[in-house]
Amino acid sequence: MNSPSLKEHSKKDLMRILIGAAWIDGVIQKEERDYLHRMAKNHGLEEDPDIKAMLTEIKPITPQECYTWIQDYLGHRYSQEDYQTVLEAISGLIYSDGEVQTQEARFLLQLQELDPEQIPPVSLLDSLLQATQRIYRRALADDR
Repeated sequence: MNSPSLKEHSKKDLMRILIGAAWIDGVIQKEERDYLHRMAKNHGLEEDPDIKAMLTEIKPITPQECYTWIQDYLGHRYSQEDYQTVLEAISGLIYSDGEVQTQEARFLLQLQELDPEQIPPVSLLDSLLQATQRIYRRALADDR
């Protein structure tokens, strides 16, 4: 059995994220539902068993699940392009019904925190680790 290509996998993962984002305010609006079905069809995922099951709306998706999927999709080191793809897809969904609910606005703010241009290139922990390594190396070099 062939495994899906990364591109197909990413499309499916992005679709899962969109379905999860539609649940952010607790209800999938008609316009959001139409948008999701259109996106599934455009990406050739309308017959995918996982996506099809999620589109039935039988099992709600929690905001935490959706946020975890976004983090999994992006990985630890991601590009501005990857981030923009997720942000644009979710924004399109959220704005599809013509109104932004409070929960949706909060979710968009959380997404903005993931913008790689906002995240310092090196975290505080990494900086401390690098400084400690430099001190240790100097001490070893001085000891010789």
